[in-house]
Amino acid sequence: MKKLLIMCGTGIATSTVVKGKVEQWLKDNNLSQEVKIYQSKVSDEIGRIDEYDVVLSTTLVPDKIKDKVIDGVPLLTGIGVDSMYDKVLAEIKRE
Repeated sequence: MKKLLIMCGTGIATSTVVKGKVEQWLKDNNLSQEVKIYQSKVSDEIGRIDEYDVVLSTTLVPDKIKDKVIDGVPLLTGIGVDSMYDKVLAEIKRE
């Protein structure tokens, strides 16, 4: 099972919105059984980022972890959502 982390600045507001949308997308694409979702704030996860297979963030992240994080802002703006989900799917399917 893949571990997907959704994080924002506080781990409360925008990550909750994004989590709901990602859960629906997983369900719609028959991926719910393949992914466990975690929700947190950036400051709590910086040192543990490698524990997750997929990381979505709605806030800026430090440069040292930027290459491991997918920008989740499209789920808030509605712009670039398909491209973002393509990246998430590629990480879920990665062996």
